[in-house]
Amino acid sequence: MVMRGVRFNPVNQFREELDRLVTGAFSTPGVATAARMVTGRSFPAINLWENGESYFIEAEVPGLKAEHLEISVVGDELTLKGERAADEQLKATYHRRERGVGSFVRAIKLPGEVDADRVEASLHDGILLLTLPKVEAVKPRKIKVNAGDISG
Repeated sequence: MVMRGVRFNPVNQFREELDRLVTGAFSTPGVATAARMVTGRSFPAINLWENGESYFIEAEVPGLKAEHLEISVVGDELTLKGERAADEQLKATYHRRERGVGSFVRAIKLPGEVDADRVEASLHDGILLLTLPKVEAVKPRKIKVNAGDISG
């Protein structure tokens, strides 16, 4: 089934719906509901990837300043908290308001534990970039293979 040039994929739709339901079931009531209701997704949207030394997270946080963000790491869970204030100076009648305002909390389970003392965060053009160094126990190790007689 093709809708407006977008291919319908029932597996992706199921995954997105399941993610939405699970995120909603375990989130704090009243937190980030405006963003979730509008987009059907958690806020902020993230990308998570890794290399041998670290995990990396990019989070979209347009309009937020560094002082409006709180980031914490415990074991293998990262928590992003923040608040986007409403523009109280604007005296207008809204006909559509899709950008969420208010507090949000997003907890992200990481693939492994990180060294919380070495986490780095930077904010540039509405993109929060986190570098989360892995603890030594989860870093890949190269094992040397000895060539020799295995008969003992």
